[in-house]
Amino acid sequence: MAVDDYEELLKYYEIQETVGAGGFAKVKLGCHLLTGEQVAIKIMDKLALGDDLPRVKTEIEAMKSLSHQNICRLYQVIETPKKIFMILEYCPGGELFDYIIAKDRLAEEEARVFFRQIVAAIAYVHSHGYAHRDLKPENLLIDAEHNLKLIDFGLCAKPKGGLDYHLNTCCGSPAYAAPELIQGKAYIGSEADIWSMGVLLYALLCGFLPFDDDNVMALYKKIVRGKYEIPEWLSPGSVLLLHQMLQVDPKKRIMVKHLLNHPWLTHGYSFAVQWQSKYPLGHLDEDCITELSVFNKCSRERMADIISEWKYDHVTATYLLLQAKKAHGKPVRLRIPTPTAECASITPSRERKIKKTLSYEDDPDSSAVPCAFGSMEFLASYEDSQPVLWNTPKAKQAQVVLVGGGEFTPPPLPVTRRGASKKHANKENTGDYVPTKPDPFVLPPPKTPTWVMNEKRALTTPNHALPSEGRIPAARETPVKLPTPAKPDELAAGVISPERRCRSVELDLNQAHLDSGQKRKGTKMFGSFERGLDKVITMLTPNKRKGSAKEGPRKLKAHYNMTTTNLLNPDELLKEIIAVLPKKQVDYVQKGYKLKCQTKSDFGKVTMQFELEVCHLSKPEAVGVRRQRLKGDAWLYKRLVEDILCSCKL
Repeated sequence: MAVDDYEELLKYYEIQETVGAGGFAKVKLGCHLLTGEQVAIKIMDKLALGDDLPRVKTEIEAMKSLSHQNICRLYQVIETPKKIFMILEYCPGGELFDYIIAKDRLAEEEARVFFRQIVAAIAYVHSHGYAHRDLKPENLLIDAEHNLKLIDFGLCAKPKGGLDYHLNTCCGSPAYAAPELIQGKAYIGSEADIWSMGVLLYALLCGFLPFDDDNVMALYKKIVRGKYEIPEWLSPGSVLLLHQMLQVDPKKRIMVKHLLNHPWLTHGYSFAVQWQSKYPLGHLDEDCITELSVFNKCSRERMADIISEWKYDHVTATYLLLQAKKAHGKPVRLRIPTPTAECASITPSRERKIKKTLSYEDDPDSSAVPCAFGSMEFLASYEDSQPVLWNTPKAKQAQVVLVGGGEFTPPPLPVTRRGASKKHANKENTGDYVPTKPDPFVLPPPKTPTWVMNEKRALTTPNHALPSEGRIPAARETPVKLPTPAKPDELAAGVISPERRCRSVELDLNQAHLDSGQKRKGTKMFGSFERGLDKVITMLTPNKRKGSAKEGPRKLKAHYNMTTTNLLNPDELLKEIIAVLPKKQVDYVQKGYKLKCQTKSDFGKVTMQFELEVCHLSKPEAVGVRRQRLKGDAWLYKRLVEDILCSCKL
């Protein structure tokens, strides 16, 4: 682990615990030192990314040009020879998916509030020439004000000829993919997004998917037929809107401009969906400009010119975070850090401290490094910036790349699937990353940040069927308060031992033949779950020991990823869960009252990873179980965890 890779990051941010992991990325909670605002820091290893590096470039370029109240905001990009750091808006509410399963399904009124925000975000994205192509509840986060934020633009496309030009890349999540996509036809990106939005709305209103099957080919056939169940609780207006969005023929599908004034979306509102951005990049906030110019002792005109360059460096981040503070009713003020020599450079003593503080996840040589990046389930090519004539002689049969390793070419459907030629796969995303030149305008160096070791261990081998990884920033837990600095002598080392590890038969979440004979091409596989945990040595501050068996379970606020129980004894509840896990073919590692669980396929591949933690709830006072999905298909996770908890005597 090269501490130099983190030197620039540490000048401006205090790094805290891991709040998410997916693929070749992990997300840590951070605090911007000058503003005191919480941020999410997405950390990626460039060497591990390999062929997925163009996806990161695509995501960064898209997020730099998009500024909308319902899109997760990019604040800063820091690049080193080995790492890419994306500083992003922190959304403490977690994924929309977790919110849906906690409520079973949403009432029509609440679904309408959320869906208006989704329509607004997509209308804005389409107006800028982009198609998202991976819309699903896992890629929508809930912020502190209970608003939705769209994330994961790694699969987005911006055809040079405009959105009316056809695309050919088969990508996204199978359950949300439009029929024309999985048939291998050339398709319009905006039309495919409307289909995905229809599936998403169905999930909001029903709590399950319209097209679902453990067998991918059976799932494809259901999508192509376009037949789905209509539950009795759906209103006539909901049924009509779903019918208009889930049209198999893309030309009969409703357009986003017609959704803005749709009767179902405007019911109870006196106005149409307002899709325009409240924070356009061309408009600069005078209060934020003034505060930055005073802080840096330069003219307001000079400061405005610097910010208008939108370099997405620390100046951009400071301006955007000040703007966020103002939007939340906070004072537009910057802290005055105390410059220190240690802040300006990494001394040998500080380097040793950082190496001890960083988790094993940060070590690129660790055998437990994540194995895939992003939420791509299948990808044929990157050649989407050019108009695609899919019936040309050069067009070839598309291959489905399943995250988790290998390629899979499905049996032919009634319509032959085609894909772009592989030799042109990365034409759209050519170009290497070049370290950003130093900004001539340099903010004063902040004081040395205090590092806090994360206790959460990300289990990072992906599901080969429908992973939802690559999520950018969101904790699925109660927002974490900024920790107080810990003195060096307060840190103590602890080892996660494999004593409570339970080995069992796998739970195969997809048909076994998908794994047989696969060539692992384009996806890297990494070390086993057991080896990674055996090597972990963690530095725990006193406030992180609350989850230890000696001091009892943590006391947490009630949250929608909590399941309340009738049991009053946490040890009894923990014992019940541990007794059930082997019966459900779930392996686990116990650390205090937290169980890190995983399932495996017939071939030993990890298909799902999640956490179950017994905790005390403050209001109401009760004993409950905190659930958190780390890897694997979201809906399969839902069914498995529900099965586990229903099997316990709660």
